[in-house]
Amino acid sequence: MMEDIRNATEGVKQKITAKTVEPGKYDLILDPSHLWLTIHESVAHPTELDRVLGYEANYAGTSFLSLEKLHSNKFNFGSKLVNIVADKLQYGSLGAVGYDDEGVGTKKWDIIKDGILVNFQAIRDQAHMLGMKESHGCCYAQSWNDVQFQRMPNVSLQPGKEKLSVDDLIKNVEKGIYIIGDGSFSIDQQRYNFQFGGQSFYEVKNGKIVGMLKDVAYQSNTQEFWNSCSAIADESDYRLGGAFNDGKGQPGQSNAVSHGSATTRFNGVNVINTARKI
Repeated sequence: MMEDIRNATEGVKQKITAKTVEPGKYDLILDPSHLWLTIHESVAHPTELDRVLGYEANYAGTSFLSLEKLHSNKFNFGSKLVNIVADKLQYGSLGAVGYDDEGVGTKKWDIIKDGILVNFQAIRDQAHMLGMKESHGCCYAQSWNDVQFQRMPNVSLQPGKEKLSVDDLIKNVEKGIYIIGDGSFSIDQQRYNFQFGGQSFYEVKNGKIVGMLKDVAYQSNTQEFWNSCSAIADESDYRLGGAFNDGKGQPGQSNAVSHGSATTRFNGVNVINTARKI
């Protein structure tokens, strides 16, 4: 506890004296405590099949994805390093259960494989639309008094296969920002154009952290952002983030869900200064 107090005190001191960021293109090194929310908003929501089909639009919109993009077997969602799985059985996650509310056994499946869109999230009345013989087991209600419908499973970015630490991700960056913790966000009604903030921002110059920044947010679109993924730390850095209040439906229902990743680098992402007025 005393160590936490010392770290928090030092963090506050750095934030107070942090310099404001200069807008421009930066390589971003994103900690799992930050990246979980970006995964949630830009990957997990747009791969919900009811959003793709337009059945769900009242709460946070539909999706830029489509059945045609999936069936083409070549839609480039991200770089070849990007492997994203859905997993309702993941140990230690907020969304781990054995059966969904239709009595279907839960499972793990690929959504993005080597950067290519390979699947969505589907329940029993949707499975045939994907040429599947069974549900993914992700149909839930928040209570006995609500109607079950398709809900997000745990959706996670897989760690890199090459042995890489956070220091390894930083050491080759000439101009970058290391972001820790989640913050405010904004994303459009098709889960395509977005903006994300964070909690702590560290300036990286010539492979070294040189100090703290403030007023940082990055902007991109989902496909451009995930295609800029250039390196992922190995499984020793893999961690889960998540929320108990994933919202969906009308009337709205809440869902508990986790998103895992290791620290990940994205090259050439547009950063804005949130304190400057246009």
